[in-house]
Amino acid sequence: MKPTYERPVIQKLNTGLLNKFGSRTEYTPVKQIDGVSVNNLMDQYGSPLFVISEKTIRQTYQRALKAFKMRYPKVQFAWSYKTNYLDAVCNVFHQEGSWAEVVSGFEYQKALHNGVPGNLIIFNGPDKSVEDLKKAVENCSLIHIDHFDELYSLIEMLEGTSYSARVAIRVNMDTGVYPQWDRFGFNYESGQAWNAIMKIVTQKNLELEGLHCHIGTYMLTANAYAVAARKMCELAQATANTAGVKVKYLDMGGGFCSSNTLKGSYLQGVDVIPNFDDYAEAIVNTLLHFGFKPDELPLLILETGRALIDEAGYLLGSVLATKRLADSRRATVLDIGVNIMFTSFWYNHRVSPAQDFTQHAEEMALYGPLCMNIDCLRESVSLPLLKKGDRVVVHEVGAYNMTQWMQFITLRPNVVMIDTTGKVHLIRKNETVETIVENENVPDHLKVFKL
Repeated sequence: MKPTYERPVIQKLNTGLLNKFGSRTEYTPVKQIDGVSVNNLMDQYGSPLFVISEKTIRQTYQRALKAFKMRYPKVQFAWSYKTNYLDAVCNVFHQEGSWAEVVSGFEYQKALHNGVPGNLIIFNGPDKSVEDLKKAVENCSLIHIDHFDELYSLIEMLEGTSYSARVAIRVNMDTGVYPQWDRFGFNYESGQAWNAIMKIVTQKNLELEGLHCHIGTYMLTANAYAVAARKMCELAQATANTAGVKVKYLDMGGGFCSSNTLKGSYLQGVDVIPNFDDYAEAIVNTLLHFGFKPDELPLLILETGRALIDEAGYLLGSVLATKRLADSRRATVLDIGVNIMFTSFWYNHRVSPAQDFTQHAEEMALYGPLCMNIDCLRESVSLPLLKKGDRVVVHEVGAYNMTQWMQFITLRPNVVMIDTTGKVHLIRKNETVETIVENENVPDHLKVFKL
C-alpha cells in the first residue's frame, strides 16, 4: 500500500535528548494490563473501553489503611460513592472493610442495593429530601447535616415520633488554602458551627455523634489537614465541656491527591503530591497531641475517593485520524471524547501507545471525536508518531469519569474489571440506541410524517 503523502514541514523531533526535567524522555508501549492483552480486550469489548484493575484497588486501599492504622488505633474508611459508584467497584471497597459515604438519595439507594447495613452509611450532601431523611433515620444511618434548613426539617420530621436520628454537622473552615471551601456546612470561625451544635444537643430526638469536614479537593499540602484536625478537636472538646456530649468520631473527609498531573503544573503529579503517610502524619499527630485521654480518642473516619481509585482505571482507545493544523502542529484524533473522559478538563492524563513504534516523537494535540471545539484531551503532548488504527492507553482515569460521563453524540462504552486472578468481567454494558430511546416518548401526532 502506497504511504499517504504529507507535505513537509519543519518540526523539532524528540529523539531521546534531555527534557525540561533533566532526564531522557522514553516511551514504553503498554501492551497488557494485569497480564491481560490490551489488544485482546479491545477486540472483545470494543473501543473505547474502560478497564478497572481489582488488584490495584485492593493494594491501594490496603496501603492507605496501613498508613493510618500503624499510627492511630481507631480508623475507618468510608468509600466515596460519587467518585465511582459502579457496583463492582463499590463492592471491592466494602469487601476490604470500607463503609459507604453518599451524597444523594440515588447514591443512598445504591449503597443499600449493595447490601451495606444502614448503620454503616454516611449520608452527606446539601440535597436530602424529607423522604431521604426518613429512610436514613429508619436505617440508623449517620446523617451529616449541611445547613440549618436541613436541621429544621429533621427536627420537624421527628417531632412527636419515637425515632431519633444519629447526626453530625459538616464544618467549613480556614485552613490556609484558597479559595476556601465555605459553600458546604457550617463555618467554624464565625461561630456558626457552634451554634448548630448547641441547637442539636438541645433536641431529644437528635443524637450528636460526630463532626465532619471536607476542606477541599486535590489537596497538595498535608498541613491543611493538621489545621482542620486541630479545629475539629477544639469543637469536640468544647462540646464535651459545655454540652456534656462526647463526640464519638471525627470525619476528616477526602481530598487526597492521586498521582495525576493537574493542568498548568510544571512538575509531574507524582513529584509533588503528598502520599498517604504524609496525610496520616498530619492528621494523626494533631489528634494524638491534642489532649484526649487514650480511652477517649475519637474514631477517625476518612472518605478519600480519588486517591484510592484513580490509578486502578484505564481508558483504551483508537486513533481515528492524524492531520496538520493551520499552524503546522500535528493533531491526532482519538475515539475518546471529553464526554467520557471528563477529567481531561483538569488533568494532563498520561497516554501510552499500545503497540511498538518509532522512537521519533513529536509534540501533538490529542482530540476526541465530538463535533465540539472543546473536545481536546491534551493541548500538547510529546508522543511517538501515531497513525490511523493505532491504539492508546490513557492512565489514571478511575475517579469521576464513570460518574460524570455523559451520553453526548457518541454512546458510553463498556466497562470491564480484571479480577485478582486475571479473569475479565464485564461490569457495565455499553449503551445502545435502544437503551437511549427506551426512556423517550413520541406523541402520536409526531409518529406519522412524510419525507
